[in-house]
Amino acid sequence: MCPYKRPKLCSERNYSINNIYTTLLFSSLLFSIEVVNSLLLRRKRRRMASAAAEATTTIHSSKASSMGLAGEMEVEAYRRLFPLPFYERHLQESVRPDARPLSRSRETSVALGPVATADGSALVKIGETTMLAAVKLEVMMPSSDSPDQGCVGVEFHMPPICSPTVRPGRPAEAAPVISKQLSDVIMSSGMIDSKELSLISGKAAWMAYLDIYCLNADGSLFDAALLSAIAAFSHLQIPLVSVNDDGRVIAVSGEPKDESKLKLVNKEKRKLSLRSIPFSLTCMLHKKYIFVDPTAEEESIMETTVTVVLDSLGRLVSVHKAGGSVLAYNSTLQECIALTKRRVEELRKILEESLLAMEVD
Repeated sequence: MCPYKRPKLCSERNYSINNIYTTLLFSSLLFSIEVVNSLLLRRKRRRMASAAAEATTTIHSSKASSMGLAGEMEVEAYRRLFPLPFYERHLQESVRPDARPLSRSRETSVALGPVATADGSALVKIGETTMLAAVKLEVMMPSSDSPDQGCVGVEFHMPPICSPTVRPGRPAEAAPVISKQLSDVIMSSGMIDSKELSLISGKAAWMAYLDIYCLNADGSLFDAALLSAIAAFSHLQIPLVSVNDDGRVIAVSGEPKDESKLKLVNKEKRKLSLRSIPFSLTCMLHKKYIFVDPTAEEESIMETTVTVVLDSLGRLVSVHKAGGSVLAYNSTLQECIALTKRRVEELRKILEESLLAMEVD
């Protein structure tokens, strides 16, 4: 654990909470536009298909369509009144109401660099769950116990915009729990070598502040938060630092105009080397069924979840079961681990594609 407490106010950093919230809203707006465009395209295709169908239908088919609309309304009413029996009927057919098989995760996307004022940032979507992660580096004095090591501080935020269950002025109960989980996984996995954050042994080291903001909470929050943290650290560039006349180590903002006048500690910007990158998958347990990447509705109905974290080499990092009435037997855990291994490969490819796209740009 990092011995340094992060400052209460963010004004000491180059980006403020207001800037973050502006970026959150802007990023959310961009994704909303993409979603709306996608929905409009789908609706247009449906209208074209329905127009073609109407040209060949009879009066009897129009009556049948009216009955079909009434049937859809009855199904939605049944879903709201009896959510658990509604889901159980789908589980018996090995499919979910959103047409996903039990073992399939939602569509996932990663965008790097949405926060220009941060040293590293990423915007991640898993279905409708959306996370924005930003990393900011500050120079600190290392502790005497670890003079050649830097520090990482993790904080997870759930503002009221992310869910109707989060009230203004009241901190979300899940936020500190997820913060602790993220910190434990990042440190125990060995993803970041703290010695890479050292500048001058015993005198200066980097303190990496990782802030993750939940823009939309639609289930599997830890999975999306961890992926956004990994993506933000993958995008991170360690800036130049120099020693001033007083002997203090300071970060060099922007591109230095005359490097000969600066006593640079590091000669060029560099990426942080990430090893044993952890990825996670949350599995929902209900009776004899196991299904992955639950939505917020599914989590509220069936309550028993198991989150498995594996590193990029397939090694087990952690298993977390958040209560619930369903027991996680060895066979159940083995199946959850097998499902997580498949998901790790998917997430690795998505992250690699986003990094390649950034290099091309």
